[in-house]
Amino acid sequence: MYTQPHQFEPLLPADARLEPLLAKAHDLSRLATTLAGTRVPPELRSLLRSMNSYYTNRIEGEHTRPHEIDQALRQDFSKNAALAAKQRLAVAHIEAEEVLEQRYSGAEGARALYTAQAVQDLHRELFGRLPATDLLTTENEPIVPGQLRQRDVKVGQHVAPAHASVPQFLARWADFYGHVRRGEATLVALAAAHQRLGWVHPFVDGNGRVMRLHTHTLLSALGYTGGLWSPLRGFARSTERYYALLADADVPRRGDLDGRGNLSEQALVAWIDYVLDTCLDQVNFMASMLDFETMKARIEACLVFEATVQKSGVRQEALRALHYLFLSGEEMSRGDFKAMLGMSDRGATDALGALVKRGLLKADTPQGKVRFGLPQHALRFLFPRLWPEAEADAATL
Repeated sequence: MYTQPHQFEPLLPADARLEPLLAKAHDLSRLATTLAGTRVPPELRSLLRSMNSYYTNRIEGEHTRPHEIDQALRQDFSKNAALAAKQRLAVAHIEAEEVLEQRYSGAEGARALYTAQAVQDLHRELFGRLPATDLLTTENEPIVPGQLRQRDVKVGQHVAPAHASVPQFLARWADFYGHVRRGEATLVALAAAHQRLGWVHPFVDGNGRVMRLHTHTLLSALGYTGGLWSPLRGFARSTERYYALLADADVPRRGDLDGRGNLSEQALVAWIDYVLDTCLDQVNFMASMLDFETMKARIEACLVFEATVQKSGVRQEALRALHYLFLSGEEMSRGDFKAMLGMSDRGATDALGALVKRGLLKADTPQGKVRFGLPQHALRFLFPRLWPEAEADAATL
């Protein structure tokens, strides 16, 4: 059983194998930084939090349907106890993600994430939101939020470090990765840190969720996401590969040509390459979705469907005002919005009311300012293929 921190070396590939990864990380850094500065309606970031929650739980095989997450956010939980527990877990992830992004922000926050205390904080922030009845493993063992495991474990073929050695492994993990400061090198490091944190397996349960929360929060702190993308979507859309590469990087070195550490360097390189490719794919996809040249046509298609097929009372004359709200990412008084419709006051009032009812406009109070809304049923028009499961779910309701 592993008891000494040198036993999970290498923590990064040797320089000869690092260069291609750094080149890919450079491309990711450049593209992600540009995307992160894009101004978007706040409702998009809220939707993406729900999507992240859906996908991280789907990786664990415990996902809910998208509309069930939406219901849970409105405190409408299922009467089915098992489903309600999954809904609570989904909401806990959404809330924890937002809190953690605020707590760990900027360069200082990124450095703080590479501490054992931060890893425990992530676990506590997620699981501390759940009632005691939900805090049980599949073997009915209690899950204590933030507590490092108190027993030895085996995960698949991997025998994790002795529980008494977990603090030592975490200290080495934090010290090494926390001192990788150079731009693109931080992206290579966070990919490796994800895998090595899983190798340590610090908690009795919830390790995968904490690993993904750590990577997501770190990307945010480094200024690469702006709340507009996450690798969680990519991991969930390639779950078998995600798990296979994670497990492969657990194995011992395969001969003299496989690095100098105790574990396989080739497998670690393959894992890092996968993470960088996944991030690049998500950044490029989201950049295409935020193409403002085509957004107006997508909003128009949604309005046409609402007016002619749904007959919801939504008017096509709302196109210019909705497009403006999307581009500005800001709120607007109801009076200003109605003025942009070019309709009679009564007609404009009815049209605005229909937009609010269908979720295409959002407001915090009945007479408050309005902002661009993004209901799940409109995703197939506004952001096609972003969250296919939500599109399919909305079509059946």
